[in-house]
Amino acid sequence: MNKNILKKLTDKIIYGIIYQKQKNKGEMNMENLVIGIEGLVGAGKTSICRQLLQKIPNTILLNGGNLYRAIVCAMLENKNKINLDLKKIDIKQMMDLFKIELKIEDNETKIYVDGKLAQEEELQAKDASLAVSYVGGQAKNEALFEFSRNLINDLKKEHNVIISGRSIMEIYPNTDYHFFITASLEERVKRKCIQYKGEVDEQEVRKNIIKRDELQEKAGFYKLHNNTIQVDVTNCKTIEESTEIVLKQIKLPSINY
Repeated sequence: MNKNILKKLTDKIIYGIIYQKQKNKGEMNMENLVIGIEGLVGAGKTSICRQLLQKIPNTILLNGGNLYRAIVCAMLENKNKINLDLKKIDIKQMMDLFKIELKIEDNETKIYVDGKLAQEEELQAKDASLAVSYVGGQAKNEALFEFSRNLINDLKKEHNVIISGRSIMEIYPNTDYHFFITASLEERVKRKCIQYKGEVDEQEVRKNIIKRDELQEKAGFYKLHNNTIQVDVTNCKTIEESTEIVLKQIKLPSINY
């Protein structure tokens, strides 16, 4: 194993053990953190969240974006069974109707639809992404937001919580750190083409991102708040480099070995 990788792994294990011991003894006067990650389409939000999950001990990743995608995908698959007047659709009711559940596995939320694990590639597919952008700005989200708020409060009792999604400050106004990840259009197109493994034409990817940007902007999903920290990752060569920029902004407990 590479020495640098081994050192990082060892440091994380030691940090996590001491963190939990000091917390159990009441030696750390710090509540668990809630960290929200939003950003432009294709800027790398989810990848950064997963890297942070590896770097911050005692943490759960709540992938709100995948939850919403699973609900919208279920709606599309069952469009003959529901009223597709989006302004009348309650997203939480759709979640319950299609038996969509969140489960914590390996410190990350996994989405189950009628007992079956939803696959990441299906949730992140181009057509699903565009549909989510349409639905998100028109449907009734209030009940789902309340559900999410209660879930975050429950998770925060025992863990730090990283949230990947949209409208995070509306869902959870007491978010400790709110990041908005940006990158140039060219960089985002390149990253999406890599994600789609070359199976989608570059021009189609570009049009899709531009359209989704318009829909997200119109829906208010690109809103910045007083506490929002903008992070431009255009020039970052790796996801690790992007993550380090975010991590440097987060005040973690100081622990003496």
